Amino acid sequence: MITAAPDLQELNEKIAESSAFVDTLTTEIEKNIIGQKSMLNSLLIGLLANGHILLEGVPGLAKTLAIKTLANAIQAKFNRIQFTPDLLPADLVGTMVYNMPANRFEVKKGPIFSNFILADEINRAPAKVQSALLEAMQERQVTIGDQSYKLDDPFLVLATQNPLEQEGTYPLPEAQVDRFLMKIVITYPKPEEEKLILRKAMNNDFHEAPAVVKPETILKAREVMRQVYMDEKIEQYIIDLVFATRTPENYQLSQLKPLISYGGSPRASISLAQASRAYAFIKHRGFVIPEDVRAVCQNVLRHRIGLTYEAEAESITPENIIQQILNHVEVP
Repeated sequence: MITAAPDLQELNEKIAESSAFVDTLTTEIEKNIIGQKSMLNSLLIGLLANGHILLEGVPGLAKTLAIKTLANAIQAKFNRIQFTPDLLPADLVGTMVYNMPANRFEVKKGPIFSNFILADEINRAPAKVQSALLEAMQERQVTIGDQSYKLDDPFLVLATQNPLEQEGTYPLPEAQVDRFLMKIVITYPKPEEEKLILRKAMNNDFHEAPAVVKPETILKAREVMRQVYMDEKIEQYIIDLVFATRTPENYQLSQLKPLISYGGSPRASISLAQASRAYAFIKHRGFVIPEDVRAVCQNVLRHRIGLTYEAEAESITPENIIQQILNHVEVP
């Protein structure tokens, strides 16, 4: 059933009012983080769309500082977990400990019980730890003993992986990678940005961000964000982009067929729609336009496309494939 379009002017005013906190939050974060606009936008999109973010970049690009500053700015709890090969699921979610005076076992909750989790170098932990994290990410709960415990809301996992070092790492299973709303590839700052970073570091000018937003504001914003209007033509555009990763020959992209081993799942379509809506929200707009979809498409799809050996041999990346799809699929 096709729903009638809402009064866009009225909706725009409502969204503009509800999203006003985004500018305040961004201003506060940018006092500590120079550049990295894409990463900051992605963090906000993940927060509003209730999704998790996978960051790939070399050390020293302010990944930890960014999420810690964001957590402080919205008065939320933050925990950093360093993933190592000897990490156990209990180190992540918690365990049962014996209380001798009370003569009973009690639950000792792990660091996963927080609003923001920085899973540093996530690909260094073995599969059993990955599976424990997978439950937390997907079900928003963890199981300790025979009891399940709900996690705090909002709950955001920001996972990092180093693209350079492969020794002693465990590739993330496709099922877990697919649970990340977006994968962000962070690049080095520009020379003028790095000059500002250098000056801040030399003057020790980094500060702990004051709380300018409450977690309740984020939860209310999520409710309002669901009202952001998405036209049926935009929905079809999203479907076309995802289907072009599965059956490129149907979109005059036969040259991509031997390069793709598998395309985006239905979760890719859902994530693309959610991220596009969140992007429109942080731009203070009450409706989604094709540019919103295109702005988040690379980050949403790059980790959901499997490459064949032929593609790897020709040094073709998922980004190359997505760009070709964006260039060929008709924009509404």
